[in-house]
Amino acid sequence: MSGNDHILTLSCPDKPGIVHAVTGLLASNGLNILNLQQFSDPVSNKFFMRVHFGHAESTANLDEPLGRLSAELQMDQYDIRPAGKKPRVLIMVSKIGHCLNDLLFRAKTNQLGVEIPLIVSNHPDFRALAESYGIEFHHLPVTKDTKLQQEQQILALIQQHGIDLVVLARYMQVLSPGLCEAMSGKIINIHHSFLPSFKGAKPYHQAFDRGVKIIGATAHFVTADLDEGPIIEQRVARVDHSLNAKELVEEGSNVESQVLAAAVKWWSEKRVFLNGHKTVVFN
Repeated sequence: MSGNDHILTLSCPDKPGIVHAVTGLLASNGLNILNLQQFSDPVSNKFFMRVHFGHAESTANLDEPLGRLSAELQMDQYDIRPAGKKPRVLIMVSKIGHCLNDLLFRAKTNQLGVEIPLIVSNHPDFRALAESYGIEFHHLPVTKDTKLQQEQQILALIQQHGIDLVVLARYMQVLSPGLCEAMSGKIINIHHSFLPSFKGAKPYHQAFDRGVKIIGATAHFVTADLDEGPIIEQRVARVDHSLNAKELVEEGSNVESQVLAAAVKWWSEKRVFLNGHKTVVFN
């Protein structure tokens, strides 16, 4: 990937000629299309597009023609950013650390193109882990009575550090509607089972009690409706009668880490589009 590559993403009402208009605009500016993905949703009548193009020292000359095209096509949104730009991610965690540990390792080894400037937790357990990666750790305890105060501290940190995405890596607190709205489409959670099955505490123990044959995990956007946000990714692991509840938890932990890492990677690469209560994911 060249340092002069860029990603253009857009969504708009579907109609003929969108691909021609966008690709023609890029070609007329001497830009080469390296990869293009598109999807027309016949249900919502929306069109989604991701274009990886190069090679441009600057995209300022695209601002005016893209602005005109946006108005013409009635785009919901469009965005251009350097392909190599790393979004800034805040990870939130409680006392279960496998997803946090996995994300930190992937980011450190460039398997995941994100910067992680800070970690927030309602418990102090992972301070040493954060410090081993040279990452700020903020212990922000929370109770029912202090939730709004604590979330104001979180929002202040988001603004202070220029955070693009919040990742709930087994953060075992329900976010208030205010925080969900302030970061709408910018909070990803890992749910430790298939939604909506086995909600609540100890889902793998519930699964063990029911003798399930497949377990899984769900990465989704957070909304004010608990565990009802648009789903980004789901994966499974086959299990059988020989595994006890602890072994189910271990299998589930592996799937959770993989699913959350995939969701964060795809979001960081501008591959995830909101489409009402669903998502379009170009993976």
